[in-house]
Amino acid sequence: MTEQQTIDIARLPVMGEAAQQSYPTATLYVVATPIGNVTDITLRALHLLALADVVACEDTRKTGALLQRFGLNKQTIAAHQHNEREVADKIIERLHAGQRVALVSDAGTPAVSDPGARIVDAVRNAGLNVAPLPGPSAVITALSASGLVNDRFHFVGFLPAKSKQREAALAPLVRETSTLVFYEAPHRIVDCVEALMEAFEPARQVVFARELSKLFEEVHRCALGEALAWVKADQHRERGEFVVLVEGAVAETDEQDAEAERILQILLAECSVKQAANLAAQITGRKKNALYERALQIKGE
Repeated sequence: MTEQQTIDIARLPVMGEAAQQSYPTATLYVVATPIGNVTDITLRALHLLALADVVACEDTRKTGALLQRFGLNKQTIAAHQHNEREVADKIIERLHAGQRVALVSDAGTPAVSDPGARIVDAVRNAGLNVAPLPGPSAVITALSASGLVNDRFHFVGFLPAKSKQREAALAPLVRETSTLVFYEAPHRIVDCVEALMEAFEPARQVVFARELSKLFEEVHRCALGEALAWVKADQHRERGEFVVLVEGAVAETDEQDAEAERILQILLAECSVKQAANLAAQITGRKKNALYERALQIKGE
């Protein structure tokens, strides 16, 4: 097929398979939409959006433009983080009336660091049906290209904007052995990297997945100690939406845990919590933040 040739999606034989599946009325359909490249939308999503009586979305203008790209003219209602509870009642009314309601976010899968979870919860609590339509997800897309070999991941989402809150959010994750997955906005990527470098060992691998599926997509992997220099080496790297993945911690043995605990207990008998954590970190090679959190638990603070 040449670059000039196009595909008439509606005429594809496979669209008949999408139509053969049951799409019951009185159902909320959670529909994943493209995270960048509009052609990543699934054929099944297009079929359902054509069937839907109304589309609940974060931004009616953005979703309206997406629908128009595929020749769909649908009623839309705003369903964002500031009105989820209110709009959930309206959606439930529509479902009781036998309508099909499609729920989408601006990009990706709804309810994953995006509005939607409260709506789905309210619909389920009302005893009504919810059906997911899988598709684009920034988390899974980034993981698939990361090369971080781990059968478990811990999705954190966006870190807090304030430094002290970021530090508190990262402290419990220091010994997490799963791959850690963060979302970050471009204007906070430097602050995010600095916080990660403070919390984790510099040898840990970090992956930056920027502008996934878009024109300037970039997936870069390096040691965490090199991360800040990489981000600052090109001003364009402080633009676009980020998924940041951090290699999980090496699992500590029970014997190592017990030794660190013993040392911390001894030091706490003579020192302040902060001093004990600092000294224990120097003796054991453990991260100071994790030891500080454990010291607070021991002291009951």
